[in-house]
Amino acid sequence: MKVLLIQGANMEYLGYRQPEIYGATTAAELDEILHADAVELGITLDILYTNVEGEAISAIYRAARDNVDGLVMNPAGFLYAGYALRDCLKAVPIPYIEVHMSNIDARGMHSVTASESVGMVTGLGVESYRLSLDAIHRVLARAKVAR
Repeated sequence: MKVLLIQGANMEYLGYRQPEIYGATTAAELDEILHADAVELGITLDILYTNVEGEAISAIYRAARDNVDGLVMNPAGFLYAGYALRDCLKAVPIPYIEVHMSNIDARGMHSVTASESVGMVTGLGVESYRLSLDAIHRVLARAKVAR
């Protein structure tokens, strides 16, 4: 199984930016945790950090062409107005799990990309990512059995 994790705007600054909301785990530490989890799940995991919505869109289309099996994404700063990103997600046949470290509903935020996800994990910090990786693994395994 090949999975792409896209970290949206501002996520590269994890561990430094608003630790009271996002915690002290750095992006590099999170990547290490997720790569270890991916190995245990038998997933090949690629991680992309981008502050540019167009780069995220290009990465998703590239993933579709490269037969990536699943997508996990924290749209982060793109969640407010990422309509082009949402349209891209509609166009590709890749199961998508949306992830957020904070509880975006409790913070009064609405994600425009969430409508294209098969599910969302929010509000659990680093654990949100670990659960999202497990969730996409389960979604893909179920789809494989259904074929």
